[in-house]
Amino acid sequence: MKKYKILKNEKKTIKITQQGDYIVELIGQGAEVEIVGAFLTESNEEVAVNVTIHHKAKNTVANTTLRGVARDQSKIRFLGRIIIAEGCGESNSFLTERVLLLSDQASAEAVPELEILTDDVKCSHAASITQIPEPQLFYLMSRGLPKKQAEDLIIDGFLKI
Repeated sequence: MKKYKILKNEKKTIKITQQGDYIVELIGQGAEVEIVGAFLTESNEEVAVNVTIHHKAKNTVANTTLRGVARDQSKIRFLGRIIIAEGCGESNSFLTERVLLLSDQASAEAVPELEILTDDVKCSHAASITQIPEPQLFYLMSRGLPKKQAEDLIIDGFLKI
């Protein structure tokens, strides 16, 4: 488990590059954090990322974006949890979990959770699991790209954070 503490008026970016459990605590007023992670799985790989963002002070900001692409028979699991403690108003937190499935055998789970124990906060989440939209592939292929190259281009763009 990796643990991070964001102090008063500190601004930090955390890049998640490996699966595992992560706890990010915003412990000082004015603390800001951006958490980003991008994963590509193939074959029978399984990746599980659990992120807990805990607002423990007033006037804190967190923006979390997790993205994944699953090929073959691989699996991706994102569990994101935002906790805003009692008395930590004026906090703002957003969690996004997005996964592209590139085969019928690939699977994914995106589970966002919110635990808000105070008033006067902005807190929300978004999650999606989908395939590459056919219109995007068609557009690139109609410009002369082979299907594999078009897919790779879309995947590269999707995973850039």
